Amino acid sequence: MIPRYTRAQIGAVWAPQRKLECWLEVELAATEAWAEEGVVPGEAAAAARAKAAFTVEAVEERERVTDHDVAAFVDVVAGSVGEHGRWIHYGLTSSDVLDTALALQLRQAGEIVTASARGYRDALIERALEHRDTLCVGRTHGVHAEPTTFGLRLAGLAFEADRNLARLANAFEQLAFGKLSGAVGTYASIPPAVEARVMERLDLRREDVATQVVPRDRHAVLTSRIAIAGAGLERFATEVRNLQRTEVREVEEPFAAGQKGSSAMPHKRNPIRTERITGLARVLRGYAQTGLENVALWHERDISHSGAERVILPDATIALDYMQDLATKVATGMTIRTDRMRQNLELTHGALFSQRALTALVESGISRDDAYRVVQENAQRAWDTGTHFRDLLAEAAPDLDLDAVFDHDAYLRHVPEIFTRLETLRSSD
Repeated sequence: MIPRYTRAQIGAVWAPQRKLECWLEVELAATEAWAEEGVVPGEAAAAARAKAAFTVEAVEERERVTDHDVAAFVDVVAGSVGEHGRWIHYGLTSSDVLDTALALQLRQAGEIVTASARGYRDALIERALEHRDTLCVGRTHGVHAEPTTFGLRLAGLAFEADRNLARLANAFEQLAFGKLSGAVGTYASIPPAVEARVMERLDLRREDVATQVVPRDRHAVLTSRIAIAGAGLERFATEVRNLQRTEVREVEEPFAAGQKGSSAMPHKRNPIRTERITGLARVLRGYAQTGLENVALWHERDISHSGAERVILPDATIALDYMQDLATKVATGMTIRTDRMRQNLELTHGALFSQRALTALVESGISRDDAYRVVQENAQRAWDTGTHFRDLLAEAAPDLDLDAVFDHDAYLRHVPEIFTRLETLRSSD
């Protein structure tokens, strides 16, 4: 991922230095496990633990000769250990190291990604509770429907964010698997006991049946759920973008002092953060597709997945962490224009009370079809002419209790029950 969209903490997880550190953790754990099995001399394992070292530059220089990254790494580390270096990588195949070390990196990335997912969810909860009673118009098909509250809208996004948090946590958990079972997974060059010792040291679980690699359905779960989480962020971003349109102007992204919205038009305050979230969500969906295509490998393995994973796993986790942090800042800092929300409620001159008028007419004894025609004609007339729907309805149905029909509170009587659920969500962690 480009530096522009990379937060430092998760960027460090995928840096070459950290990747090679994880490789070394696996190599040293394997050497020590072999020693406990009585195969590798104890002093060799101790020397490896004490002396093993590398630099990224040295490994890269060696790889220019070997044209194989793990072989280059093993050469450099073995050389740093000295005479006991011959026991480094004993009985292992490259994917034993690569896939097990990848699980370590993904576990670390998962801690960061789930933390930012939790922060995003919590920000939505707080703003939802703040605006639980902030009346605004609900829209379907982009058209005014009935009153709701802005807090209720945010509550729905908060619950979605909570589901995505749970999905992400599970996705990372089911990736905490490694394998040390040799070239085609038969343990021909390394016994299951060594694998078990290594996994215990690394706090990973062993893959029940590995080929030369950990099955890639596990990684496809992660990229798919990252894409789903991205889609949830995009839903929030799209809401903010729509509400920030000049004609609506109910919500605005944070706009910092000194920020410029346009190089040409100084009046502009564009929703650049939520547009960025929307664009990156598209990238995440592409990574999900690649993750699914990585599942089917030839026989015990090929490396068609490998090059793709070097891009999609770091980029997907880095991008999602960035998007979640950006969305948290938007949720926390966005300007919510309650006065504009009230003004927009009146744009249809009361027509959005049409369902309550319809129900009241039905209750008065009129057939539903006749009642519908009366309400539809007058509601559309109100909208088209600017005459308030209440005045028109007073002429068309003078016996109706218009105070009861045109009552905003009637739409909100059950909303407190929903916010009780949200309060429960806030206290569930």
